[in-house]
Amino acid sequence: MKHLALLTFALALYVALITAKSPYQQVLQHSRIRGRQHGPNVCALQQVQGSNKKYFTNCKQWYHRKICGKPTVITYECCPGYEKLQGEKGCPSALPLSNIYNTLGVVGATTTKMYSERAELQPEIEGPGSFTIFAPSNEAWSTLPAEILDALVSNVNIELLNALHYHMVNRRLTTEDLKHGMVVPSMYQDLNVLIHHYPNGIVTVNCARLMKADQHATNGVVHVIDRVITAITNTIQQSIEGDDLLETLNTAVAAAGLEQVLDSEGQYTFFAPTNEAFEKINPETLNRILGDPVALKDLLNYHILKTVQCSESIVAGTPMETLQGTALEVGCDGSEMTLNGKAIITSKDHLGTNGVIHYISELLIPDSAKTLAELAEGSTVSTALDLFSQAGLSSHITGSEAVTLLAPTNDAFKDTTLRVTPEVKRLLRNHIVKEQLSSKHLYHGQVLETLGGKKLRVFVYRNAVCIENTCIAAHDKKGRYGSLFHIDKVLTPPVGTVMDVLKGDNRFSTLVGAIQRAGLTEMLNQQGTYTVFAPTNEAFSAMPRGELNKLMGNSRQLSDLLKYHIGEELLVSGGVGSYTRLKSLQGDKLELNMRNYTVNVNRVPVAEADMMATNGVVFAVSSIIQPVARTAGDEAAESIVRQDSAMRAPIQTIRPGELARRYHSSRQVRRTQ
Repeated sequence: MKHLALLTFALALYVALITAKSPYQQVLQHSRIRGRQHGPNVCALQQVQGSNKKYFTNCKQWYHRKICGKPTVITYECCPGYEKLQGEKGCPSALPLSNIYNTLGVVGATTTKMYSERAELQPEIEGPGSFTIFAPSNEAWSTLPAEILDALVSNVNIELLNALHYHMVNRRLTTEDLKHGMVVPSMYQDLNVLIHHYPNGIVTVNCARLMKADQHATNGVVHVIDRVITAITNTIQQSIEGDDLLETLNTAVAAAGLEQVLDSEGQYTFFAPTNEAFEKINPETLNRILGDPVALKDLLNYHILKTVQCSESIVAGTPMETLQGTALEVGCDGSEMTLNGKAIITSKDHLGTNGVIHYISELLIPDSAKTLAELAEGSTVSTALDLFSQAGLSSHITGSEAVTLLAPTNDAFKDTTLRVTPEVKRLLRNHIVKEQLSSKHLYHGQVLETLGGKKLRVFVYRNAVCIENTCIAAHDKKGRYGSLFHIDKVLTPPVGTVMDVLKGDNRFSTLVGAIQRAGLTEMLNQQGTYTVFAPTNEAFSAMPRGELNKLMGNSRQLSDLLKYHIGEELLVSGGVGSYTRLKSLQGDKLELNMRNYTVNVNRVPVAEADMMATNGVVFAVSSIIQPVARTAGDEAAESIVRQDSAMRAPIQTIRPGELARRYHSSRQVRRTQ
């Protein structure tokens, strides 16, 4: 029965929400459903603790129980248009309709009612007609600056009457009619009021929130709002030009050629840095950006949203697209409006005819206006940045050169102390690619050229994008001229063919001799994409002497054995997932997985990974690789999911000599089929 009741509630909520038309009606309907247990026409509201702010909310906000990061309590009130009856549950009675003047008293806007009487507006809003009045709440009037209120009440027949007429529209407009971005002429000289109806159900007029909406009257409708609104005549550009606090910004806007945009029709939000915000920036950085029209335009466009966001519309952090193309997270913390989580907005809701201005105390510099050095500031590649500086490569990361910096994260240097020797300097030059790249445009097989003259290969795997032995560890950052890639290791460019790598390492002397006996030397010196799991001398020494001699004396068996250790595609460790299969040159597949940051091949741990060669990569293994013995349970599990390598059966011990015999017999079987 409990599950049935929950299902019924969910279905009723769904039907109610999809039949509600506007966002406001949707949250109102949700609140009505949440409150119906308290009787008919009861709405549930969330009230921010320690304040009088109440909201109709959607499902997400209901369960979070937070508005602007502050906890809320649930209160239950009569839904708009209804009232309680003594002795009855809920709010069963519809409010009797009266004229707007009387309705102002019913909805608690008694100060507006009083001022309408003083300004001799009462006969107009009592009489015939169809009006909409956005009535400031009593608290809104009380928080109006004293000098403004005094100016209004000292000249009630002109100033106060004009102010009240600006709050009125000469037709009935309910929240269904109040569309986002709508411009409506007021009853004061037809000066416009700006309407915004947000997806979260909040409706504003000139950035004042409708607290009690759709209070119907015989001659119109009343909406109670949370502030007194004033007439708007200037564009955003005109507002900036007339404010001494934005003098530096005005100069920057002119230099970037954005006056026309900010003076034209539109729906913008401008987070306007004050003069003080510009002064906080390093003079060298600021002068560079101010002298670069492209960087300056990007910087200013990063402060401009494509839509109007009044402060009252924000109840939680939300990413919003800027004219620059990237997003800012616009949020709130209590009464503070925030940008990217920081409370840097010092003054809110300065309206223009084409949008709204919020003053901010810090300049926001987008990545697209930064040098490589600035991109790396405060990031996890500080060690690498110090090394580039010590190596005398600073000009490449602070200048206007189009490059991509492959910067190992600080973790890559945990167990290493690098001194900047000539060899290390050459290595660091190979971490700088000669063009500005984006990781989104990298493709498998792409070749990149470094300042050091090396050619680096790009490998794209299902779970990673890698450049030689390193993989990109985080989203790249694209600056004014250069791009920054965070990589997980120090990059080691290839130094020769696979045979060169093996010959240059004394651990593989037995393997080199075996390759030569098997006639595979030429292949491993040619162009290719090989992955070689190279048994060390220790691996061969573990074989019984007789078995080893027999294997070395049979070139066919030896060739089969060695080819089973060579994958036909190039796979670096960063491309190995929880279950990866790689076809060997012998024909059978090798099984690889990553466990505790170690690559395992057929359950044999790799001793050293990613020794890069021009035609492949070498992994050192301390054992001869043997086929994995499988059970029926393994096959069943593998057919369902191939991700949990730990579920496979334990390895079956096979003697090295027996392994070679099996290779030979399996080849014979394939030849006869």
